[in-house]
Amino acid sequence: MDGQWTGLAIGLVSGAVVGAGALYASLQMRVRRMKALFEISMQLNSTLKRQEQLELIMNTAKSVLPVEAASVLLLDPDTNELIFELALGDKGSEVKEIRLNPGEGIAGHVAGSGQSLIVNDTKSDPRWSGRVAQRTGFETRNLLTVPIMNGQRIEGVLQVINKKGGRKFTKSDRLLLEKVAQPMAVALENARLYTQVEDSLEALQMTTAIKERLESELQVAGTIQMSFLPRTMPSLHEPYDVCALLKSAKEVGGDFYNFYKIDDDHLFFALGDVSDKGIPAALFMAVTLTLLKGKMEPGLSPGELLTMVNDELARDNPLVFATIVCGVYTCSTGELVMSEGGHCTPYIVRADGRIEPIKLKKSLPLAAMEDSVYHDGHMALGHGDRLILYTDGITEAENVNQEQYSPERLHEFLGMTAGMSSAETIDALLMHVFMFADGAPQSDDIAVLTLQRR
Repeated sequence: MDGQWTGLAIGLVSGAVVGAGALYASLQMRVRRMKALFEISMQLNSTLKRQEQLELIMNTAKSVLPVEAASVLLLDPDTNELIFELALGDKGSEVKEIRLNPGEGIAGHVAGSGQSLIVNDTKSDPRWSGRVAQRTGFETRNLLTVPIMNGQRIEGVLQVINKKGGRKFTKSDRLLLEKVAQPMAVALENARLYTQVEDSLEALQMTTAIKERLESELQVAGTIQMSFLPRTMPSLHEPYDVCALLKSAKEVGGDFYNFYKIDDDHLFFALGDVSDKGIPAALFMAVTLTLLKGKMEPGLSPGELLTMVNDELARDNPLVFATIVCGVYTCSTGELVMSEGGHCTPYIVRADGRIEPIKLKKSLPLAAMEDSVYHDGHMALGHGDRLILYTDGITEAENVNQEQYSPERLHEFLGMTAGMSSAETIDALLMHVFMFADGAPQSDDIAVLTLQRR
């Protein structure tokens, strides 16, 4: 009897020890799984790159759910095909080249239903597709597939294949993998946002680089443009005082001027405004100035010159045109011969302060139409008289209230310029215009030329 009690006691103790061991092993497994889930949540903050996040999460999950292979398949929003975003295992590189059709295989079924699925015998399951196995030669005995959900939207599926030791996947395995899939959705969303930020920054950097290159090119173009204009004014020994200024609204403008001596007794001058802005205007300006200088010769009148230049410019039907006024001044007599093409009215400020608008016969701007004819007008400068040419950047300058400077204000200003030199007149005019604008940005190019008979 004592032996029976002893055996029973030993059996109970042994059973208790075995039960305690099993409980301890179960607790250890639960602790490992909880630790793995905690590590996964921490890893979300370690990188924002999608591929790195997915690899970290999958490798951690495999440490507590030992399987032969694992993969993440994401839905292509355009085709609803499943794409192998990440594949761990011996055939990972081959698997990543395969795309599954909508609803194809266990993965397609889970992506369509949004419900997790355990298949412990793939051969007996009619939903199983062997296309991946045939392509790679990898035998799939059992698998566990769970959806990757972002709110109510299915992003793809997480799949583990062939539990090691020939064991079956359990409900506990499914719950663990579903918990792993939850931070994957967060990782995908964060990675998507990070990619958008990276793309935006890359686009910004590219735009900035293009902008800087264009600004550099515009500065070079502006320098080239200014090289076409005379930079030095005549000496005090000349019988005339001529001065001109160009102030572009941007790096490259469309206004232009020029003056030079044709011979000892004749001075040619011109001022114009190209209809466009920027580099196209600068190129047209350069061509126009080149033609004006190349075709001008002693004895040719301004009207004849503009007719010839217009024929050259209008021949190719350019998309721009230029208003212009030009003339020839005879130094010994003060005689002026002038012609214009759609330009602002010039003025003469007489030595006694009278202001006279010069009424030239109107013609079309240069390059506006072929076979246009330009006419000559004759007048004279007395000693102390001054000619004023300008572009509409002066009269159409606006203030903050969008009021224009206007020809009337210009007329009023010119009445205050008696006794000024040509350079002083231009400086005072620009100051008068800018004070009127009162801080409003310059919206158009400004060019002014003054010629005074000493």
